[in-house]
Amino acid sequence: MGDLQQRVHPVLQMEANNKKISPAGGKTEHLPTQRPFPPPATVENKKASPAREKTQQLLPVQRPLPPPPLMVRNRKRNLCCRIFCWGLSLLVIGLIALAVAITVIYFVFHPKIPQYEVNSLRVSNLGINLDLSLSALFKVEITARNPNEKIGIYYEKGGRLQVWYTKTKLCEGPIPKFYQGHRNVTRLNVDLAGRAQFGNTVLSALQQQQQTGRVPLDLKVDAPVSVKLGKLKLRKVRILGNCKLVVDSLSTNNRINIKASDCKFRLKL
Repeated sequence: MGDLQQRVHPVLQMEANNKKISPAGGKTEHLPTQRPFPPPATVENKKASPAREKTQQLLPVQRPLPPPPLMVRNRKRNLCCRIFCWGLSLLVIGLIALAVAITVIYFVFHPKIPQYEVNSLRVSNLGINLDLSLSALFKVEITARNPNEKIGIYYEKGGRLQVWYTKTKLCEGPIPKFYQGHRNVTRLNVDLAGRAQFGNTVLSALQQQQQTGRVPLDLKVDAPVSVKLGKLKLRKVRILGNCKLVVDSLSTNNRINIKASDCKFRLKL
């Protein structure tokens, strides 16, 4: 019976326990009701609900932040500096290697530029056409000398020989393709043909020069050649030259006397 009362009236017992009799007047004081504390959290209470787990799965995954723009700029600058340094180093190494190769070739082979001279000049035709242009047919004999003891010269296709009077080109012709060996002398006969505008003006000037007995002409040479060092054939270069001639006349089918000749030549890589 006592157990039943405790079960049915737990609140009354708690209120009775909260009453306190004061010592002075014998009056009872009511203390504030003490509510039971919530049970301690267990492992089962800590378990998240399925809805909460689903919400956590839907949350975005945090990724590392990208580096700041200043750091990216510094990296690009460092990469450009490295590429520039590598390129400059390769250029310096290439120039040094080229200088060493040229020095070795110079001291071993002693290369020299070929020498040329004009032997004779004949005029087959020099007259005015119906269109008032000047027609010229020349025949030139030149001598080419290779002074090198260990270097051969290949004269490639595309060489040209031209005759100019002041600033007017009178005629031109191709230089034949051939190989010139060590310390070789070769004579070449080249036929030249051409037309010049303002034929009357040019022909009158040539006739006035003939009266003085000194006609200035320029013989220009443009010859692509390949150099042979031993058994090695190097890349193609060009021989450019200019021979300043002074002849006594330009009479057709007559022997022309060359009074002066000054030839200068150079290599063009």
